[in-house]
Amino acid sequence: MAKTNPGRFFEDYSIGQVLHHAVPRTVTVGERALYHALYPARHALYSSDEFARSCGLPQSPIDDLAAFHVVFGKTVPDISLNAVANLGYAEGRWLQPVYPGDTLRSESEVIGLKQNSNGKTGVVWVRTRGLNQRDEVVIEYVRWVMVRKSNLDAPAPETVVPDLKKALEPGDLVVPNGLDFSKYDFALAGEPHRWGDYQIGETIDHVDGVTVEEAEHMLATRLWQNTAKVHFDLTFRPDGRLIYGGHVISMARALSFNGLANAQMIVGLNAGAHANPCFAGDTIKAWSEVVDKAETGVPGVGAIRLRLVATKGGEPFALRGPDGKYSPDVLLDLDYWALMPI
Repeated sequence: MAKTNPGRFFEDYSIGQVLHHAVPRTVTVGERALYHALYPARHALYSSDEFARSCGLPQSPIDDLAAFHVVFGKTVPDISLNAVANLGYAEGRWLQPVYPGDTLRSESEVIGLKQNSNGKTGVVWVRTRGLNQRDEVVIEYVRWVMVRKSNLDAPAPETVVPDLKKALEPGDLVVPNGLDFSKYDFALAGEPHRWGDYQIGETIDHVDGVTVEEAEHMLATRLWQNTAKVHFDLTFRPDGRLIYGGHVISMARALSFNGLANAQMIVGLNAGAHANPCFAGDTIKAWSEVVDKAETGVPGVGAIRLRLVATKGGEPFALRGPDGKYSPDVLLDLDYWALMPI
């Protein structure tokens, strides 16, 4: 028997299949340092233990997207090693903060399958959960990915497309225990804008841009153990190593600090699409739209729903062309809920 892992192909999945992903990982303060070295991340709650304590938390958590990347990376060898592309996300919830010293592991259930008309690929939907050392779920989300077939003669499975929420309701969101923004220090956070200052429909150009380098992308994929071949192997994708989608997400989120410095914690992921490929040399810029707002019932804490769009140097606020398709400059279209001081 071969002892190496070729990865799963589309015909290897079945509805209800549960995958327990290797290898558990203990996160440390080094995770924060590396994350902040890769991205211009400056949100105060994830930068300062003292700021976090002033907001009712025991210490500064690991950045919410860093925790997401750890959980996501565990799933790659079992789900997307032979992927053509990661297609989207839904029903993502951050259920509690991840702190230095926590050990994370991941498990996924196959909830949908659909072979493509070309007979060479298919779409796999999975619901993934990230658990800590106490078996508490810290993150859960659905994603779907296009995967190659190995045996083109393998029969197509029965098509099952899961019925997913278009967006989480405010009641679906979990505010971390103890979080209290009633004594929030806006000066230390970097901007004076609070929840009440944002209007539904408002758009924000985050102004800054970062040109992606091959080295930093490769560091990110190694850090979070995302071993998908399209990110590493030039023979697998001759037009260039595809920049890891999580790298684009984190870069756009970090750029959004300029205008949304007080959108501190991501607690919900409604939808997400990697609209076009990103390659080394592309310059990532970002803009946001305020989609919705809600009160949480927690002292000083409001929820704000944001659309975060990353582009490769394109004009802000241009999302789709006349044909309804994403503009070629759009890299990412992400819809999420964040917590902000009222």
